This record gives sequence, C-alpha cells and structure tokens, in this order.
Amino acid sequence: MNKPLAGVRILELASHVFVPIAGGVLTEWGAEVIKIEHPVTGDPYRGLVTAGLRGTYDGVDASFQMTNRGKQSVAIDLKNPQGREALYRMAKECDVFLTNYRPDARRRLQIDPEHIRAHNPNIIYVRGSGYGQRGPDKQRGGYDAAAYWSRVGFGEVFTPKGSEYPIMQRPAFGDVVGGITIAGAISAALFQRGQTGEAPIVDVSLMGVGMWQLAPDIMYAKLNAGQAAPAAAYDRKATWNPLSGNYRTRDGRFIILVMLDADRYWADFCQVVGHSEWIDDPRYKDMDARKANNRACVEMLDEMFLQRDFAEWVQVLAKAKGVWSPFQTPLEVHDDPQVAANGYLADVEMINGKDITMVTSPVQFNERPNQPTRAPEHGEHTEAALLGMGLSWEEIAALKESKAIG
Repeated sequence: MNKPLAGVRILELASHVFVPIAGGVLTEWGAEVIKIEHPVTGDPYRGLVTAGLRGTYDGVDASFQMTNRGKQSVAIDLKNPQGREALYRMAKECDVFLTNYRPDARRRLQIDPEHIRAHNPNIIYVRGSGYGQRGPDKQRGGYDAAAYWSRVGFGEVFTPKGSEYPIMQRPAFGDVVGGITIAGAISAALFQRGQTGEAPIVDVSLMGVGMWQLAPDIMYAKLNAGQAAPAAAYDRKATWNPLSGNYRTRDGRFIILVMLDADRYWADFCQVVGHSEWIDDPRYKDMDARKANNRACVEMLDEMFLQRDFAEWVQVLAKAKGVWSPFQTPLEVHDDPQVAANGYLADVEMINGKDITMVTSPVQFNERPNQPTRAPEHGEHTEAALLGMGLSWEEIAALKESKAIG
C-alpha cells in the first residue's frame, strides 16, 4: 500500500537538523526528498565529524543518518549561474521547496519565493527559521539551544531554583519537534493546494514551536503577574494528591504515579501494593483526607517504595488500573516491549552493511510501522536525479565541466 505522500517530490536546500529532519520525516511518509548540497563542503552538519565535535560508529555518522534518512543527495554550487539554473530546472519538477537559508542568503542566491516560482508557480515554498521572517532578529541564526530552549524560557523553567547556572537541553531537543511540525505543515499545504489550487508560503520557526510547547507557562505567566512568586524549592510532600508524584525504589531508581482521579484508583492501588488496610483508613480514605494528611501519606508511600527494587515495582504495578510509569534510561527504551510492539525503533542498514537502530517518525498510517532507510553519501544521486528531471547526459557533462555540480 502506498504511503500518503507517495508521488510528492520535495527539493530541500537546508543544513544542520531543524529543517532537514523534516525532510527525513517526509521520506518515511512516502515523499521523494532531494537534498541539495555544495559539491565540496556539503551540508555543514557533515563537517562536525571532521571537526571532532561528533564521533562515528564504524565510520557512520549516526546523527546525520537520523536527520537525513531516505533522501537523495545532489551536489550543486548555487553560486555558479549554471548550478543555479540546474536548481531551477529541478524546481520545475517538484511540489515543495524547503529551506532554512536566512533572508540575505536567499536573496544573494536568488532562491526567494519569486525566484523559485518564476520557474514553477505551483510550488509550495517552505521556510524554517530561528525567529520568524519578520522583526529585528529575522536575519539571526537560531540553533534550538538559542531560539527554542533559551529565548522562549525552557532553560528558566527547568532549572532548579538556586542553581549557579541554567541546565542545558539534550541534543536536537527543539529541532526534532520543529521538524515534525514542518512535516505536518507541508502535508496541510499539499492538501490546501489540492483543494483550492493555491500553493502557500509556509513559515515555521524554532521560537514559534518553542512557544507553542511552553504555551501554558507563557500564558499563565501573564495571568499570574503581580502574585507572590512560587517557593524557591519544590516541596513534594506538600501535594494535594500523593498518588501523583515520584517515588524512589530500594535500588535508587524512580517510579512516577499519575493517578489524577485518585479516589477512583485508591482502593485498587492499595490492594495491588499489598496494603488493603489503607483503603478505609480515615487519614487517607479520600482526596480530602489525603490532602489534609499529605506529608504523612507521602512519607508512608516513600517507605513502602523503598522496600522493593525498581524491577519488582514494575512487575507489581503492572496490575494497577491507574496511570504510572517507570523512569527509564534511553538504553532501556531499546528493550521496552511496548516500543517493539509498535515499531517505534527500526534497524537501518548502512552503506557499510552494518545496522544502526533509529527512532522512527511517530506518525503511522494504516497501522504500519515506518521503516527508514539510510541517509545519502555526499552527492550520491547527482547524475541520476538530474537525469530524472529531464537533463541530458550532454547537459550534465557541461555542468560538471563548469564545476556547477559535483
């Protein structure tokens, strides 16, 4: 069965993670994604290995593979007029033009919407940026650590009070969220074009995505302005619901309980953990009682969880009806049976014949798990892609002679 974007062709001119990972998602949804890279330098994200900022595994750059899965790589020098003409020829045959180049660079290279649409009026033009296309920072670069994590407020709200320095995000923390946002936006734009004939210009920024994800904090920050600041440190025992919180196991691991409708689950929880005597205890029998005696209730549960190891609690709580979860490490996720059942990880064969396990994109169609394929070698598909766009061997040879392509 065809995937929903089968037959859609994306022309991608983008670097690093935020926008390119959107192209990677689109390949899993069936689109053909052609990545344009400079013939000599390629995507600068490849160069992080050369610079010693990222390691390889059996010669494979896993981060580049994650971001550029399933694409074709075409090496074109856009500063060369003949190379630019080749790009325009390709744009004629594509449905979407996807870029994260900044306004000045787009203007210099003549790849703004008016330039691309002069050759294909029906192409959907998609821009990813750090801070949006208007305002004083529209020209600024915006890696997710800057435009997403720091500028929007994640670093502030996640850093414990009293810390000497803010905590930092994990790699590509905002990029992957922004990438799938772009993929969804492109799908909506394709639907709009199909329904109305209008090919929109689409804009997604890391700042906008970050604000959307942190929307409750941002909204309530203004609504609560002027009220007393929150306590400097979180007191987990001063909770309205002891069945919603983190508990430490005997071996130093953690379990989280998220039983928000606690009266519905209190009796079942007590029976599952082997303390049916707590069910009708007047101190804990309902929400009001547990809230009034919250410190004693949390301390009681603390003591209980310290009686067994993490693995034992996972087995015990598997019988509980309320929501809970173990705190897992990223390595443990590889062995999670729920991950395996849903195909959330896939082994992908690299060019050296070895496999790397990748996280698949989180949207599935027709109950079929996604199966990514490897990222391209630099310029791997230059000739084949140009031939597929209608260029002749003679034209390709002339482009090579002029160094317009690699």
